[in-house]
Amino acid sequence: MVKSGVILLALATSALALPTRFMDTLQYIFGTTSELPKAEIGWTDPRLNGGRFLDFTTPRYGEPLNVIISNRSDPFILTDAGFRLYYKSIGFSEECLGLHYGHVHKADLGDGDSKKSEHILARQYYFPKWGTCWESIAGGNHFRAWKQNGSEIDTGAWFLAVSKEMDSTKNHMIIPDGYNIGRDFLVEAAASVSHWNGRWWQADVEWRRGLLEPGYKGINHAIAQDGRIAILTVNRL
Repeated sequence: MVKSGVILLALATSALALPTRFMDTLQYIFGTTSELPKAEIGWTDPRLNGGRFLDFTTPRYGEPLNVIISNRSDPFILTDAGFRLYYKSIGFSEECLGLHYGHVHKADLGDGDSKKSEHILARQYYFPKWGTCWESIAGGNHFRAWKQNGSEIDTGAWFLAVSKEMDSTKNHMIIPDGYNIGRDFLVEAAASVSHWNGRWWQADVEWRRGLLEPGYKGINHAIAQDGRIAILTVNRL
């Protein structure tokens, strides 16, 4: 079960003017500049059940889960097959020749599955043939995705860690400001009209602050990010 005490505490906090010292304690627990977790529509805040908005690149450091695709989106893209078609429409595709290069990241979405391996790794699709192979060599935008579909919470929402990386000679290190740049690239493409195989989509975007602490604390490669997370509702046109 979801940690009911934490949920009740979060709800009570939003409803009551609690003493400053107690509020300070809660802010210390959940992050000094982060909002307290609360009920959301279309996805669940991982922090309500022990998760976080950073993946686990290493035991100590992670990369920001900076895009969420809400379950209020087109139901087709909430399926594995539908999501793969959708991200092709916004300029991404599977890895070169279907082979995985690099470290497998884990994330805890607070859905009861604890730390689970990335469900999908997609790279920028530069051109129709071998497009992601060029990204593997030259660098570019890519994302890892996890679905919030655990044993305790099953919203079906997709959580993405998006970034832009350097070329293969730099071991695909994230470029300066690469977490913000990669996220913004994907969001801009999603907010535009996209299509694939006769299906057309366009996303509504809600920008949220306070879910993820800005800066580089705990961030892989010590690259600062602005703390903004984009909540996408992808509509079929």
